[in-house]
Amino acid sequence: MIQFLENIRAGIVQPRALIRAESTKRSYNLQLSKHRDIENVHTAGVNALDVDPMEGKYLLSGSADGSLHIHDLHNFTGSPHFTCKLICKVDRNLRTAHRFSVECVQWYPFDTGLFITSGMDKQLKIWDTNCMRPADMFDFEGRVFQHHMSQIATKNCLVAVASSVNHILLVDLKSGSCTHELRGHNGSTLVCRWSPRDEFLLATGSCDNKVLLWDIRSSKSCLKSLDQHNGMGRSSSEATNTAHDGYVNGLCFTHDGLFLLSYGTDHRLRLWNTYSGTNEMVNYGRVPNDMKKCMQFDITVDSDPKLVYVPSEGNIFIFEIQTGVKVNTLLGHYNSVNSCIYHPFYHELYSAANDRNVLIWTADHCQGAAYDDYLKSQNQNTEPYERRIFVRRNVVADTWSSDEEG
Repeated sequence: MIQFLENIRAGIVQPRALIRAESTKRSYNLQLSKHRDIENVHTAGVNALDVDPMEGKYLLSGSADGSLHIHDLHNFTGSPHFTCKLICKVDRNLRTAHRFSVECVQWYPFDTGLFITSGMDKQLKIWDTNCMRPADMFDFEGRVFQHHMSQIATKNCLVAVASSVNHILLVDLKSGSCTHELRGHNGSTLVCRWSPRDEFLLATGSCDNKVLLWDIRSSKSCLKSLDQHNGMGRSSSEATNTAHDGYVNGLCFTHDGLFLLSYGTDHRLRLWNTYSGTNEMVNYGRVPNDMKKCMQFDITVDSDPKLVYVPSEGNIFIFEIQTGVKVNTLLGHYNSVNSCIYHPFYHELYSAANDRNVLIWTADHCQGAAYDDYLKSQNQNTEPYERRIFVRRNVVADTWSSDEEG
């Protein structure tokens, strides 16, 4: 660390290099935090998580019983031993709550005053955080598995909705109506994700084993149907192209938007080039996945190489994206893990599972010991007030020596 700072001062390396090196070190060394935890208030399995992108301060979670919770992640105590407290919730017994399981939650990208939830009651709700009541509500024909709003959109205010019907719906929050129906899948749509690079590019996954890329400005069908064989399989027809040999229930773009990761019930992860649509043929091995609903996984932001955190049954696997090398396996949950979210400010991971726990994975396992040593040294060096020696200085007096005069 000191050498990095010295090199930055001397102009040998760019300041960004320090951020990348520290992020990489933390991303590779995540462990279950021994000093920080999330207040356990959930009464059912936790299906979805999201950290607000503006301040990185609030953690939003949705449960299988329809309840919603918001925890404060900031630690102002000065001690590494800290419990993130619940600051507000929507109880399942309230009339405004979801009647069934909450499958997806998301903060409004530009303001923590709003957040969006959806679930098995076939509803999408836009919540006012200040009063914790729905500001608007949308009803759909099928159960909603996932929704997503672009983090970079400036010309639209669209929310993509994947549900048990065979088309993707785009809801405009400004007009309060459905503006698009994207038809191309032959089965229930399970996942949808906007590109972090192009505000008009949308990726969707379905029970028909396909991953489709859409440009929502086009009146034609989808841009690409991703083919796991890159056109070298049994058929080159786009109608029969499949990205997986099972349901596609997880999608995630890299932070630069150049690559897309897909996760399927064929127990495979696949890496795709976003612009060419080709399979990069990276072998991640077998990643057990038997869930018939959306799986939320995440990718690091500043680390080099980039890592992906993938929930698999009761474990969380860490892979290098470009090589497929398994870096580590995080063990801590007692039941199936449903969601992983990476905090880009703290470089730590939050995971939620059917065991009703939300866990924090950090790389600060050495900070607690260092803090304890610091306190011990402070206690040993303390002396009575009257025995301390103070040096009084006159801040306005001239301190030049006589030798330097003339």
